[in-house]
Amino acid sequence: MTLNLLVFMLSTLGVSWENAIFEFSAVQGYRVVMEGEVYRLLTSMFVHSDMFRIAMNMLFIYMVGRMVERFFSPWAYLSLYFISGFFGSFAYMYMSISGGAVGASGAIFGIFGALAGFAFVHRQTMQDQFMQFMREFGIVLVINFFIGIIFPSIAMSTHIGGLIAGIVGGVILAQNSKFLSLFVAVSVGILVGVYDALFSSYLSMM
Repeated sequence: MTLNLLVFMLSTLGVSWENAIFEFSAVQGYRVVMEGEVYRLLTSMFVHSDMFRIAMNMLFIYMVGRMVERFFSPWAYLSLYFISGFFGSFAYMYMSISGGAVGASGAIFGIFGALAGFAFVHRQTMQDQFMQFMREFGIVLVINFFIGIIFPSIAMSTHIGGLIAGIVGGVILAQNSKFLSLFVAVSVGILVGVYDALFSSYLSMM
């Protein structure tokens, strides 16, 4: 939350700052894949385009993040957060070669998905709590679906990519926390494979 807020405050210092931060941080398929600016996968997760989006994302981090901290180790939390964010960015790049996207939504949806995965694995012991969580989970998804319709500039593909990665990670780590290294290794392998596939796809368009 601190990093996100600091970057957002920098972007409010002036139009030139805002443009520069977006220009050098946003996920843009061509620049990431064809020009090798892989750092954008990380920087884009800490940049937000307006007050509404950072307010919503920080609220979700505060609410969901505290719950994730109860069920997963700090390293697992960080891994789920960043891996989900990366998958969200790759999902966006698959859908758009020239557009640019910023925001922590993919990562946040990932940790929310991780909670869903954890709840599913332990549904027998959670019982009523599981049903309550799934209702709340459904409500959040519906709300974000309509927000995506109302604000077309929101990249829904990042939400979907991050959510799927988080659910898978949550299910794996809920089985055994020792699977963290395996989850990270497999995720990195998949991301590298997708990167290569995107490179070939972009190359064929040129």
